[in-house]
Formats: sequence, structure tokens, C-alpha cells
Amino acid sequence: MLTNPVVLSVIVMTVLCLLRLNVILSLIVAALVGGVAAGMPIGETMGVLVGGMGGNAETALSYILLGALAAAIAKSGAADVLALKIAQMIKGKSIVLLVVLAFVACLSGTVIPIHIAFIPILIPPLLPLMNKMGLDRRAAASALAFGLKAPYITLPIGYGLIYHNIIRDQMTLSGMEITTDMVWRSNWIAGLAMLTGLIIALVVYRKKREYHTVELEGHKIVDLDEKVVITRQHYAALAAGIVAIAVQLKFGSMPLGALSGLTFMLLARVIEWRHLEDMLTGGIKLMGMIAFVMLVAAGYAAVMRATGGVETLVAASSAAISSKFMGATIMILMGLVITMGIGTSFGTIPIIAAIYVPLAQSLGFSVQATILLIAVAAALGDAGSPASDTTLGPTAGLNADGQHDHIWDTCVPTFLCYNIPLVIFGIIGAVIL
Repeated sequence: MLTNPVVLSVIVMTVLCLLRLNVILSLIVAALVGGVAAGMPIGETMGVLVGGMGGNAETALSYILLGALAAAIAKSGAADVLALKIAQMIKGKSIVLLVVLAFVACLSGTVIPIHIAFIPILIPPLLPLMNKMGLDRRAAASALAFGLKAPYITLPIGYGLIYHNIIRDQMTLSGMEITTDMVWRSNWIAGLAMLTGLIIALVVYRKKREYHTVELEGHKIVDLDEKVVITRQHYAALAAGIVAIAVQLKFGSMPLGALSGLTFMLLARVIEWRHLEDMLTGGIKLMGMIAFVMLVAAGYAAVMRATGGVETLVAASSAAISSKFMGATIMILMGLVITMGIGTSFGTIPIIAAIYVPLAQSLGFSVQATILLIAVAAALGDAGSPASDTTLGPTAGLNADGQHDHIWDTCVPTFLCYNIPLVIFGIIGAVIL
């Protein structure tokens, strides 16, 4: 099993990340190790890596433009006003702030499908307040990860509807016909696991942690006694956000939505033409790292597919299964390995559904149990994977002042708090359904 190129590559990537090697370099080295282990020439492996990077090109462009929009909104002062309103509302209670962050993150994938775009806008101006309260940012990262992940697993709304439809389509193609409404009837168990993980995170990271307050460029430190004054620029920035969301929903393009929001702010004179270069530079500064990680992650996924290691891994695991409990355990853990490498739960479903459906049928799993197995196995890697936007998004906001480590402060806490409950609930749920 350890000689499987996918398993070996994921182990290498994880170890390098834990040793604090840059995520991009870790992905590249791990991809080369996986390719060579599969017998691919190193030049060919690098070629597949570079060629596969285009798979996330739209996502990378989205993050750069969304970063520029966030920088423009920050310049208008709207983000500081929002931060002040939140600060006055929570009245110094850190648990309330964490619940608010989780709630906003839930909205970002359902009612207002902007995904992680709100994080670089909302979080940086809140950092001084978090510092004053001694809030452990690992708890904040966990709260944001919950809101980004739990809704799409559990609810057929926004990104969740896309996720549930992919499960429906791929299971139907694999010979087990289901309807979209059947997915949430199984996945509530995964949602309960996520809620359990959130509670664990809030308890484990409840102690105060010291950070240094740094005045961030474009943001002012929140003064709770300051009176909230909303100006024309603030309303225009809010309108720009609405325009960005509307265009994204209309045309199904996040880059076009972000570009439309920037254009609106330019026309409304919230930002001036001569400052547009600064906005784009600010966007790259805010979200550039995420964009490049997503590009390399797509190339890494292409290498993993080219090695043929996924199919070999599944075949070898299937041969060792002798009971439902063992089958559920192996299938879910296999999904963890695959998704940790590929970095996207949505993209993992087509890979595993074709094999999991007939395997689950042969072991006597019910349709509902099969849905849960596929949904949990595909979603596992999102929390904890260094290349997942569920972890990259929170880090982009919480590390605005350079005091939040992506691996140890986001990936490790979210992996432990969410993946362990998901594995346990997934196995038990699949056996009893």
C-alpha cells in the first residue's frame, strides 16, 4: 500500500507541509515523487504537472480579481464600518464572534454564493479586535471552515446543490439511480459530524492566545466608542458587492462578477482610475498565494490521475474487504487519501463513484449508505488539505498581519476537528443505514 504512488505522494506532501516547506514547493516535490514512483520519467511528470495547471485557471483568476475587489472595498472604508458594527454587536464575547463568522461563512456558500470572497474583506479589519479579546485564531479558522464545508455537504442550496447533483449524476452513471433529494437524507449524518467538530474546536481552542496588534494597510484599528457614519462611498461599495454577486449568478462566472464589481466602483467613483493599479496589486497581495496554490494543485491532481495509482489503490483495498464495517472504513479512508492529494471534494466524486457503487452493492450496503460513503469520502480532504480553498480561504484573512500559519494554525486544527468526526460518523452511519 505504501508503495502506491498516490499514497506515497500524499505522505510526502503532508510531511513537507508539516515541516513548514512552502505549500507550492511541497505540491511540486510530492507530484514528482508520485510520478517517478509510478514509473513516469521526471520530465514527463513535470510536463503533466504544468499542463494540468490550466484546470484551475478560472479559479485562480477569480481569486485575483476578488482580491482586487476586496482591496477596493477596503479602500472605501466599508469593511471597517462592517467590522465596527460586528464589534459593537458582539460586545467582547469571543464565542459570539466565532458563531457570527461560522454563520457568515454558511451564507457565503448558500444564500449568497460568493464562497471565500468575503474573507479578505471581513477578517483583516477584525484582527485587532480578535487580538484584544485574545481569541485563538485556530478557533476562527475552524469556525470559517465549518461554514465553508458543512452547508454544501448537508444542504442542496447554492454550492450544496451542485455537490448533491454531482453525487446523483455519478451514482446514476455507475448503475445506482438516485434523486437529488435522497442525498441530504443521508448527509445529515455528515452535517452532525461537522457540528460535533465545530463544538470540539470551540472547546479545544477556547483559551486566550497572544498576538501583536499590527495596523494593516488600508484598514484602521476598530474603536468601539466610535460612531458609525455611513457615507455614499460605503453604499456604493455595498452596491458593487451586490453587482458582483448578481453577475456571477447570471452568467455563472466568478471572474466576470468580480470584474463587474470593480467596474461599478470605478464608475461610481469609489476608486479612481489612477488607483486601479494599486487595487490589482492589492488583489495579488491578498489572494495571489491562493491563486498559485490552486493552479499547482490542479497540476498535482493531473499527475495523480496520470500515475494510475487511484485505480490501483481502490482495487487493492477492495480485495481486503470482508465485512460492511471494514468496507466502510477502507472506502472512507481511501477517499481521505485521494482528496487530500487532489484538494477538491467536487472533483473526487467522479473518480470514486464508479468504483464505490458496485463495491457497495456487492457488500450489501443500502442506497442511502452508499450515498453517505461517497459524500463523506469525497469531502474528507477539504478540511485539512493544504491545497483546499476551505483552508486557504481562512488563512488568507487570518494571516493578513503575518501571525497565522497555514499548516499548523489552519490545516492541522481543521483536519483533527472535522475529519476525525467525519470518519467516525461516516463509518457508523453507513453500517446502520
